[in-house]
Amino acid sequence: MDLNTVNAIILPKHRRELASLSEGDALLAGGTGLFSEPQPDVTRLIDLTTLGWEPITIMAAGLEIAATCTFARLEALTLPSGWHAAPLFRQCCRALLGSFKVWNQATVGGNLCLALPAGPMAALFSALDATCTIWMPDGGERRLPTLEFVTGASRNALRPGEVLRAIHVPAVALSRRAAFRQISLSPLGRSGALLIGTRGESDFALTVTAATARPVQLSFVGVPEQAALAAALDSVIPEELYHDDVHGRPDWRRHVTHLLAREIREELWTGCRRDHHRQRQDA
Repeated sequence: MDLNTVNAIILPKHRRELASLSEGDALLAGGTGLFSEPQPDVTRLIDLTTLGWEPITIMAAGLEIAATCTFARLEALTLPSGWHAAPLFRQCCRALLGSFKVWNQATVGGNLCLALPAGPMAALFSALDATCTIWMPDGGERRLPTLEFVTGASRNALRPGEVLRAIHVPAVALSRRAAFRQISLSPLGRSGALLIGTRGESDFALTVTAATARPVQLSFVGVPEQAALAAALDSVIPEELYHDDVHGRPDWRRHVTHLLAREIREELWTGCRRDHHRQRQDA
């Protein structure tokens, strides 16, 4: 879509060129969200891709993913064999409703900043205990858990003049077992619920997105019983937090959230028993 109110495009090469962000400015990465609908208040575009950020850096401590990394680049990522949660990257990328053209343009940071309930990057990075690095206009930076970055439907935690720079995923989270579930009202529809469960040696976490206006995470010592998991969901997610739009009513979203949570719990519980049995045999 043409943005006919834009009268300037800035191609920064250094961070200091971002210090003058003001009202009417819009940060441009892939642009798939920005150009999808009218932006009457935008008068200037700042293209972050000219800053030359390395898309993905693999370290012993985990992953550093630039906000300008595309879905296509993230989906093609090959990770060390010990990082059992690696399949989540491909699964969450494929949860984005879009063509290959969108995949090659849409960015990790753009998806997070749009803060749509169905945004799969919020699900992925919240489930993996990732941290956002945010550049502040005074030259400093702050870090925020990704779970707290999306604050509501189309709302995020960025303050005026701030820029999402990168997301760090710790290796310990990547080493956890994981289970993914997603459901839509139609075969190729936007996610109505997207849940991710992860399990460590002695703990279990369930992250709920798409069904809710913002990501919600539940943590347990060990894998909970089905009844305990259902009770925890009802306790932590009030009725008004379930999202309501053309992609699903709140009552349906609550129902499928409980259904997918049970499936994830069963998958990770079965895996837990299998691992325990294998350890006893090895002993």
